[in-house]
Formats: sequence, structure tokens, C-alpha cells
Amino acid sequence: MFDPEHAEIRFGCGLSPRIAPVASVPDMLARLKGPDTAARRFDIPSLEAFRPEALKFKALQDAFYFTKNPAEKAEAKKAFQAGSKVMRHQAYRWFGQMILRRALGEDGMRERLMAFWADHFTAQGRDIISRTVQIIYVEEAIRPHVSGRFADMLKAAITHPLMLIYLDQHRSIGPNSRAAKRKPEKKRGLNENLARELLELHTLGVGGPYTQDDVRQLAELLTGLRFTVEDGFVFVPARAEPGAETILGKSYGGDTPALSDIHAVLEDLAAHPATARHLVQKLAVHFVSDTPDPALVDAMTARYRDTGGDLHEVYAEMLNHPAAWDFTRRNVKQPIDFMGSSLRALDISPRHVQRVRPGKILVNLVTPLTLMGQQWARAPGPDGWPEEDAQWITPQRLAARLQWAMDVPFRLRRVLPDPRDFVGTALGRDAPEAVRFAASAAENRAEGVGLVLASPAFQRM
Repeated sequence: MFDPEHAEIRFGCGLSPRIAPVASVPDMLARLKGPDTAARRFDIPSLEAFRPEALKFKALQDAFYFTKNPAEKAEAKKAFQAGSKVMRHQAYRWFGQMILRRALGEDGMRERLMAFWADHFTAQGRDIISRTVQIIYVEEAIRPHVSGRFADMLKAAITHPLMLIYLDQHRSIGPNSRAAKRKPEKKRGLNENLARELLELHTLGVGGPYTQDDVRQLAELLTGLRFTVEDGFVFVPARAEPGAETILGKSYGGDTPALSDIHAVLEDLAAHPATARHLVQKLAVHFVSDTPDPALVDAMTARYRDTGGDLHEVYAEMLNHPAAWDFTRRNVKQPIDFMGSSLRALDISPRHVQRVRPGKILVNLVTPLTLMGQQWARAPGPDGWPEEDAQWITPQRLAARLQWAMDVPFRLRRVLPDPRDFVGTALGRDAPEAVRFAASAAENRAEGVGLVLASPAFQRM
């Protein structure tokens, strides 16, 4: 069943002329459990390390918003605009690091899984600071748990400051909490956004076995989750709704609110049979086919339930199932996968990304990704990016892919490979004869490489 080239194309980030393909399914699984070498090589800071920079920018922002004197306002505006540019450029550099992990990392499946789960737990910033933090959120809440227990990833994502901002949980206050009684004129009330998405998207799924009352009760239990720029995530008992809440027929909490009560409901939601089915279906669709074999989904679901949501074991079940190795290239690559696999096949050098001005990263990578339909860190909603192939192959989005394939690789790598050799590098030994002919007939290297990247065979995995 196993084939190394197909393994890299379907489950990894594509083929590389420098990095040998995985040798077996056990090799793939061992790499997932092994050291995260790509993260160490192309590092992105923690929220704790970034906090001083965020606080410095917040001071500039506050000075601009609250200064009344016209002369001082003008100076504050200049400082704020300069600080905003620094923050944006920092985010572009981190985006470059993320792309290099895909292009040069030895564990392509880890990068794919990281993106899958980051999309599952979509969270976006609403201002410059929180938008900059988005990639740190993925590093802290998602990356450490991609091959661990789903319950641990769930806890990390739901309590992360960015998730609290995105779904307005930091504004939610228990109606009968001490904070609401102390300052009733500032009472903001209960917010159900996080509770609803937690049940509908993150765990049980759309149409799952929950009611509006479950949403309301869960929202009350989640009150108390908050963050500050200075301290990050905090649990504030004074804002939490007192008393027990009943979710899916089980009681949580009591008179003294505690974070452990929230962790308890997250553990139970992670272990629910509906959650197992919902997550496994999404995984199979993402990695195998828009219409996966029901036997594959059943086997992965059973493995999830038998292991208490051990994701590594679920991946093992998928990789060891015959349905996963149907070599027909079915799924259209999402733009980030297309871009990453293109640069991997081109054997891009770190200096071509790290040593250029952040504005070049914007022009060569971030903006083209948007034109292809996948604006970085700006999914259309809490349910993330669509999986259906038709969503990505529209005339405008396909034109953007072709334009990037014919243009940007030459900008990022001045010395391009011979197109006749590049066909095998990018597509493996099963490269279609039509693509081999087009590459050999190209007038120059840039055109030949672009034709290979633009080919239907390279657009699918």
C-alpha cells in the first residue's frame, strides 16, 4: 500500500530534490513523535517573549487614541503609524518562517496537521496586536498537541487569549456574578459565541446532540475566562456565574467557580462519540478525499474512541488503511499547500525569504495567497476554510495560481532548475507525459518550471 512519493504528496508538503521522502508508515509516525526540528530551525516566539513588544505598541496606540492636544496628537500619530508598520513587518517575517517550515522541513505531515488543526480552531485578531499574535496562537495552542490528546489541544485553544478575543468571551460576565452585582451599570451580560462554536464546530459538530439550553449553560460555565495584555490568560472567579450548570445531562461546577470545572467539561466533550465522528470525518476529507471511504472513517472513529482521543493513534489508523493509498490525486491543494509544495520542489533557500525586506514577503507570498482565495490568518468565519475543490478552482483564483507559478519562483530563486529534471522533482515518477512534453518544449527555464507548477497534476494531491 505504502509509496514514499505519494506519502509526501498526499500527507506531506510535497517532493523535494534535497530531502528524501519518508521510508514507511512507521517512519511517518516516528517523525510526528520525534523532535520538532523545523520549529527550532525556523523559530517563532512565544506570547511571553512577544509581550514586551506588544505592551510598547499598546502604549503608542493609547497615546494616539487618547491624546487631545493637536500638536501632541500629530506626533502620537506618527509614532503609532511607525509602530504599526513594525508590527506588520514582524508578522510577515513569521509568515516567512512558516513557509520555510513547509519548504525545507523533514516532517511535512506535521506542517499539514498543524495547518489543519489551526483551521479547525480558527481564531482571528481584531486589531493590530491580536492580528500579529495569530501565528503565535497556532504555535502555542496547536503545534505542541498535533500528535497528542485532542482534549489537551481543545483546552489550549479554547483558553488562549486570541480565541477569547475572537469570540468575545473576554466580554462575557455571569449575570449573577460578583462583578455584575458590584457594578450593574457596566454589566455587559452573557455572551454565547464561544459556547456555541465549541459545541457546533470544535467538538460535537453541526447537528450534534445538544440543545440551546446546553449552549446557554455552557456559556455560563465559561464565564470567568479572561485575559489581559499584561498577564495573558487569567480565570477571574468574580466574573463567573455561580452555581452548577448542566451540559448534555451532566452537572459541572458549584458555588465556587473554578477553572477545573471548565477543564472537566472540555474533557467530556473531547471524549464524546459525536466529537470522534466529527473530527475523523474532517481529517479524512482533508487528507484523502472530499468523499472518503466510509470504512476508513469508521476505522478511524473506532480508534479515536478506543484510545480516548489519542490523535497519533488516529493518524496511524488512517495511514495503515488501504483507502488512504488510492493513488488517484483527488483533492485540490489549498493555496497555502500549493505555494509551500512549489517552493519545496524548487529547493528554495532560507536566505531567499529571511534576508529580503518584509515588503517583499508581502508582494511575493502574502498578497498572491490572498488573490488565490486564502487570505493569510483571515478565514471567512469560525468554521475555517472550505474543503470543497470547487471553492478553490474558480476562474479568478486559478488565474492567480497560474500567474504566481509563472512569475514568482523566478523572483525567489534566480537560478532555476532544468524543467526536464524539474518534472520528476515536483511530480515524481508518475508525472504525466503531457507535462513532461510541455516542460521539454518550453522556450526557457522560467516558462518550463511555471508550466510544471501550473499543471493540473501538480494542483492536486
